[in-house]
Amino acid sequence: MAFSKQQLQKFARLIQIEIPDDQLEHMGADVVFDWMTELQAIDTTGVDPMFSPARHCAPLRADVVTDGNMRAAVLANDPDTAGVSRGYFAVPKVMDE
Repeated sequence: MAFSKQQLQKFARLIQIEIPDDQLEHMGADVVFDWMTELQAIDTTGVDPMFSPARHCAPLRADVVTDGNMRAAVLANDPDTAGVSRGYFAVPKVMDE
């Protein structure tokens, strides 16, 4: 089974390794299968699966509303008071009939 240069490049991207173009010319299916055998031989017992090698996580907090019912304060930021008295922001018309 012979792989094309594009297939080998895609395979290299998937396993996240860099292969110079001059080496791709000389590669065949046996090299790809040797890589797969080497990867399968790696002992991963006790290694937890991970989504990213970076060890970061978003800080968690309770989902609680802390400053609600501020409609008047928010509407006070509108420089055009045309809609403020009715409880909404007035914006210029963006579409014609």
